[in-house]
Amino acid sequence: MRTTVTLDPDVEKLIRDKMHRSRQSFKMTLNDAIRNALGKSNLPSNRVKFVVKSRPMGVLPGIDPANLAHLDTDIEVDRFKVTTRRMGEKLK
Repeated sequence: MRTTVTLDPDVEKLIRDKMHRSRQSFKMTLNDAIRNALGKSNLPSNRVKFVVKSRPMGVLPGIDPANLAHLDTDIEVDRFKVTTRRMGEKLK
């Protein structure tokens, strides 16, 4: 069906942003948005499902990968303490 629709500026921006992210045409983006909003998103899609393949990180037990930045800071502080201790010993 062909029709003319007047979009509010904020809706147009949402659609244009989605077009850019999905690299789809205006027509496809608008149709997908309407389908999703009306609850018919279970229609077949030509998109390939994105799958993340997990692999072991090789992190030692007791080390939390989410806190690696804190670990780096702790190591840096320990190095600083050793360096300043050595400098103090040289001054004596």
